Amino acid sequence: MSETTQVWMITGAGRGMGVDIAKAALAAGHRVVATGRNTDAVAKALGASENLLIVPLDLTKTGDAEAAAAAATERFGRIDVLVNNAANFYAGYFEETSDAQVRAQLETNLFGPMNVTRAVLPVMRKQRAGHIITISSQAGIVGGEFIAAYATSKFAVEGWMESLRYDLEPYGIRTTIVEPGFFRTELLVEDASTIWADLSIDDYADRTAATIPGWRAMNGQQAGDPAKLGTALVRIAGEEHPPLRWVAGADAVAVIEQKARDILEEIDAHRELSCSLAHDDTL
Repeated sequence: MSETTQVWMITGAGRGMGVDIAKAALAAGHRVVATGRNTDAVAKALGASENLLIVPLDLTKTGDAEAAAAAATERFGRIDVLVNNAANFYAGYFEETSDAQVRAQLETNLFGPMNVTRAVLPVMRKQRAGHIITISSQAGIVGGEFIAAYATSKFAVEGWMESLRYDLEPYGIRTTIVEPGFFRTELLVEDASTIWADLSIDDYADRTAATIPGWRAMNGQQAGDPAKLGTALVRIAGEEHPPLRWVAGADAVAVIEQKARDILEEIDAHRELSCSLAHDDTL
């Protein structure tokens, strides 16, 4: 294996963005450990290659994560890049999203990547090198209507990854948070990645009925090209100093830039009050 060849481990590689990330890594000559709950779907999406290892993984199961990391190192000897990509989308107003659904959202989008990262980190620490890439969302920076559970999971991912950076940098392990806007993936495919709220409350009924068709119409019409994202991510993973966060897509750039401006305006509006809160020992 050459010095520039990396071993990538990618979750959710059977559909959506994970397929394009895996294809981009393979096209660049890297070794890829492609994981998914349905290995037949992964194989169908990616085909066969001597540089490809397909491993079953339900990321909510710690045993699966540990087995996948072991299989990767047994086949390729190391893991250089972990892409925490697998996710789903519980859509609905907060009150109509059941407690069980909110917990399920966090189980997949937050605790799942944590499980896989815990399994991979001993390998990377031993190597004193590695790169953890976690796919967040513009919804991890900017909340919105009808996405309370999903945004909660992605905001949590942001805090975890920002903090993880300080844990891992002493061991030569880099971290990157990816914050995509709307890409043509399968995230909005109903009963595959999108799950509507379980509950029905009269006060929300009209708004829910008006909102769901808009989400359905967006599926397949998103501006972002996941193949281009995959290629760009391979480029970023090859950088000596990869970014701590990467905002992917012009729509996400615009939304997140506006959030930054709004925060600064709010700070300025209440700066005097905020800075007056220090304890005065002379009183």
